[in-house]
Amino acid sequence: MSQGSSTLAYRRDGITAFHPVTLIATCFGVGLLPKAPGTWGSLVALPLGWALATAGGGRLVLVAAIICFVVGWWAAREYIGRTGVEDPSEVVIDEVAGQWLVLAAAPLDPVAYGVAFILFRLFDIWKPGPIGQADRSFGGGMGVMLDDMLAGLFAMAGLVLFLHLRPLLG
Repeated sequence: MSQGSSTLAYRRDGITAFHPVTLIATCFGVGLLPKAPGTWGSLVALPLGWALATAGGGRLVLVAAIICFVVGWWAAREYIGRTGVEDPSEVVIDEVAGQWLVLAAAPLDPVAYGVAFILFRLFDIWKPGPIGQADRSFGGGMGVMLDDMLAGLFAMAGLVLFLHLRPLLG
């Protein structure tokens, strides 16, 4: 994105803001918001995840995360291929998929959703162990998506631990 351009004026070489690949990869433009696009992508996943969980529980959220991963893999691969930019920050479909993975284990409770958000962002930014290895080892659409899914699994483990310890915390 050129310096000083807005979301509506967005254009990368090879693709425009309203191209279907861009719409999917950026989660309908959320990734084009200024400052911290990954955080915006994770935030937009919360109310969508809540709606999915309300409609069909954690299993529906898990299925949605898997579908989002597959579609996101394709969209990220196409976006990278069209723009020539490896792991572009505006691609946030990976954050949505990873955040939903955590939310699949979360009860419909604002505190649990808040903890799920914080844990996912922590693991997505920090990238410990296999998360960082996946980020460095895989390129293209798989590389964009895989580290966020692993961050989602780590965050899910942390959330489950929190949910088990929560009664002891008061």
